[in-house]
Amino acid sequence: MEKIILINLVIAIIFCICYSYQFLYVIVSLMKKDKPHQETKAHRFAVLIAARNEETVINHLIDSINTQTYDQGEVTVFVVADNCTDQTAACARKMGAIVYERFDQTKIGKGHAMEFLLNQMEKDYAPFDGYFVFDADNVLDQNYILEMNKTFSDGYDIITSYRNSKNYGDNWISSGYAIWFLWESEFLNRGRMLLGTSCAVSGTGFFFSRRIIEKYGGWKFFLLTEDIQFTVDNVLSGEKIGYCRQAMLYDEQPVKFQQSFRQRMRWAKGFFQVFHRYGLDLFKGSLQRNTSCYDMLMVIMPAIILTLFTLIFNGSMILFGDYTTYQDDLIMMMMGRMILNMYLMLVFIATVTTATQWKNIHTTSFKKLAYIFTFPFFMFTYIPITIVAFFKKVEWQPIEHSRAKTLAEIKEG
Repeated sequence: MEKIILINLVIAIIFCICYSYQFLYVIVSLMKKDKPHQETKAHRFAVLIAARNEETVINHLIDSINTQTYDQGEVTVFVVADNCTDQTAACARKMGAIVYERFDQTKIGKGHAMEFLLNQMEKDYAPFDGYFVFDADNVLDQNYILEMNKTFSDGYDIITSYRNSKNYGDNWISSGYAIWFLWESEFLNRGRMLLGTSCAVSGTGFFFSRRIIEKYGGWKFFLLTEDIQFTVDNVLSGEKIGYCRQAMLYDEQPVKFQQSFRQRMRWAKGFFQVFHRYGLDLFKGSLQRNTSCYDMLMVIMPAIILTLFTLIFNGSMILFGDYTTYQDDLIMMMMGRMILNMYLMLVFIATVTTATQWKNIHTTSFKKLAYIFTFPFFMFTYIPITIVAFFKKVEWQPIEHSRAKTLAEIKEG
């Protein structure tokens, strides 16, 4: 019995050693102010949108780009209508975007669509200074490009932005996503930025310069989580990814559990893929005291692995161990305490996020408070998702988007 207690203690210590550094990000984000920008320079930008059957929402994204405060003459919108069977291409062209249509059922996924789009642009257009990447369901704040250009002018060749939600108040699933993305933006990426380490790109709403695309000779990231692969590859090559807090993007989150399960299973499988390809290099970088390598290693080796090991270990002891009823109860109590501590930690994350980002969350006060307490349950669902992803073959599948909202409608809540 003493060995079981010792193993659980060791796991708890490992967990604290691995992830306690992130609370430094929280403290820094709460205490420090953002650094002032350097002199801003004008740049010529391309906006890249990979869309698959997005006729319902793509108009609002392009409209939010067309109404940016940044000089419209310096912004060109490109859309790849990827294996579309609806009117996505026609809708985008009507809104003034340059559209390429792609039909390829063998190379499926956002990474391949991005590669195709950049290759076509390279043939038809002069190089741009930088490239923005958005999903078709996004909507931008009117100052988004203006603010991102300031950070680009500061010398960052890769930048991620503040990721908000179009449909925070729909249910516990959409709010679960939204809280995590707000936490990731305001406390993880902002903390990294303030401490001078590298930030992490998260799915959509990011930027890379011409130099980055020339370094790779195009877009070369095709894993299930191409954003994390892009991040890790650049961190390993010495790039420092910046964060622009003032550039706000609104993203649609799933509301159906089946859809959410499928999407997050792809993410979990993608993390496994990235860890398999880059884990050893990140570990070597960590040994060389590269804090960005260590940080990214912790990102792609999520805490859920330690949690799963603890649950499986203690569950096995109860089922197969030769213990008394009292000892079984003691093991159950340890598991209960672990789950309670996880719940309280996640409530803490949701509370801090909700309190500090209150004005940016567009839903009723009641829902803002209620979803603090449902957030842990959303995060707990990663446990079965990760187990299934480990054993199952996972392929990229499109996520349906239906929340067609303007910026004004989003802010109305």
